[in-house]
Amino acid sequence: MRLVSYDNGSGIDRIGYVHEDRIVDLGEVIGGYGQPGSLSAMRRLLERWDEVQDTLPAPDEAPGVALDSVTLLPPVPDPTKIVAAPVNYRDHRSEMELTVDISDLAVFLKAPSSLVPHGGVVELPYSDRRVDQEGELAVVVGRRARNVSEEDALSYVAGYTGCLDITMRGQEDRSTRKSFDTFTPLGPWLVTPDEADPADATDLVCTVGGAERQKTNTRYLIWGVAKLIAYISTVMTLEPGDVIATGTPAGVGPLADGDAITVTLSGIGTLAVTVATKPGAGPSPTGTRES
Repeated sequence: MRLVSYDNGSGIDRIGYVHEDRIVDLGEVIGGYGQPGSLSAMRRLLERWDEVQDTLPAPDEAPGVALDSVTLLPPVPDPTKIVAAPVNYRDHRSEMELTVDISDLAVFLKAPSSLVPHGGVVELPYSDRRVDQEGELAVVVGRRARNVSEEDALSYVAGYTGCLDITMRGQEDRSTRKSFDTFTPLGPWLVTPDEADPADATDLVCTVGGAERQKTNTRYLIWGVAKLIAYISTVMTLEPGDVIATGTPAGVGPLADGDAITVTLSGIGTLAVTVATKPGAGPSPTGTRES
């Protein structure tokens, strides 16, 4: 099932599932849409998923809207955290000329405010800094996870989606260089585990300006999804809706104003965004050495 967060023009985040070219609305499943300041509809759905997943309305039993008539939002607009895996493909370690990988570096956090949806715009913040694309598979957590075993870890997954871990090169802290507003495109939707399983080998292709830059398969992850979840849950409690970016393969490269980026994951879909220089962008106030 492809679950989506969307805005139909009302300014309220809504949820549904995609059936052909239509979104079947699931507002009634969660008791209606909330007031300003409440949890996103998707987080409310995920918190109740175990009790409602077998009672979702059929396509002809609930209100719907044409998929191309709405604005898609990040599948989870308000995760409590975005956890990301550095150097989790060996070919990326080689291209970056590193001697360490995720086994040495563990994980890092990205600001949830860095999210941008399918169809959104990545903004280049400075005029003198290199910013790269990093195409990735992302995991969305379905229920609270703390100290879970690797054997049980996949039972905590709500689904999978496409992700771009946009990165400014330099010597600043990793989280700083990856947490600018718009630096985490996510989408287009959340595909439930019964329809997508990275353990069954998911192909990933990332293009920039129509040219292929990255191509891999999730079988080449150094730490697979289960190991990532198990490890992260020993460090921090994972909540429903939290996002885990699983790492990028070789082929990262600089972005420029006007670029179009896509990340396609087999069985999941294509995330597409464009790139623009932030209005008024000037020189960076911090160091410019690449890293």
